[in-house]
Order: sequence, then C-alpha cells, then structure tokens
Amino acid sequence: MNSVVERVRGLRYQAARVSALPLLVRGGIFLVVLAGLLLAYPVQVLAPRALLALAVAAVAPAVGPRRIWPTFAALATVAGWLLATLGYDRPPALWRLLAVATLLYLAHTLCALAALLPYDGLIDPDLVLRWLARAGGVVLASAVLGIVLAWLGGVGGTDGSQAVTVAGLLVAVGLSALLGWLRRRR
Repeated sequence: MNSVVERVRGLRYQAARVSALPLLVRGGIFLVVLAGLLLAYPVQVLAPRALLALAVAAVAPAVGPRRIWPTFAALATVAGWLLATLGYDRPPALWRLLAVATLLYLAHTLCALAALLPYDGLIDPDLVLRWLARAGGVVLASAVLGIVLAWLGGVGGTDGSQAVTVAGLLVAVGLSALLGWLRRRR
C-alpha cells in the first residue's frame, strides 16, 4: 500500500511541474494525427466505436512520442487511405492526398520535437515557431513539387511510357543515394 501512495505522490509532483509549451506541442500532435486519420478513413466506417479507436490512436503518439506510437499512427493513417481507395472505391483526389501527406509529415515532425522537449523545461516559444516554420517550408515545397509532378504526369495522356517510368525510378534512386551520401558525410 505504501508503494502505491508513493507512486501517486510522484505522479502528482510530475504533473505539477509540466510546462505549457510541451503540453501544447503534444496537444498539436493529437489534433494533427486525429485530423489525418479522419481525412484518410472513409466516412462509411466512422461509427462511434471506430471514432473512439481513432481517438485512442491519436492520443498514443501524443503521450509517447519516443515510442512506437507515431509509427503506429502513421501506419493506421495509410491503412485508412488504402481502405478508402481500394475497399470503398473512393477516387484518390490530389487535394486529399496532399492533405494526408501534410498531416503525416506534421505529426512526424511534432513527435520529433516533443521527444526532445523536457516536460518541465522553460522553452523559448521561438524554438517551436522556428521548428514549425521549417516544417511549413518543407510542406509547401513538397506540395508544389507534387502538384507539378501530377500535372506533368497528365501531360502525356493516358498511355504510359515505359522509358519515362524507368527514368523516374532512376531519379528517385539517385536522389536517395545523394541524400544517403550527404547524411554520411556529416
């Protein structure tokens, strides 16, 4: 009985020391993950039990950003997207794809930030704003590049060209190799 009382006291002490900014970042993780899940899953499966499961899946990365939960939430979002497009024949609209990809990236980067922030530290708000501005730049560049590539994909008509597909794969492999080389160089 004494150890239970000690644990409760320890939890109360830790809860009293929590700063507002790390708590806001974790709240942002919850909102971003939940929005991504709701946007990815088809409306037909959003019954009350499913909404509760999605809410739990959104709370998990906010509570444990250093654990497996961010990966689990991302995989659940991708599974919802696949269920909607393959199982319920929802056409993959570009705006929805960009929105889900944006929310996945924001959830990932917010989890990375939350994993670094101490619960009880005094954190400069400029740090979080700079982090979010950098993430916004990545999201904007990715969206513009995605829209341009989608437009270029429709230029040739409905007939695909095998040479263009192979060239695109070579560019993707080349960029991956370049990024890996740059990472090892640091």
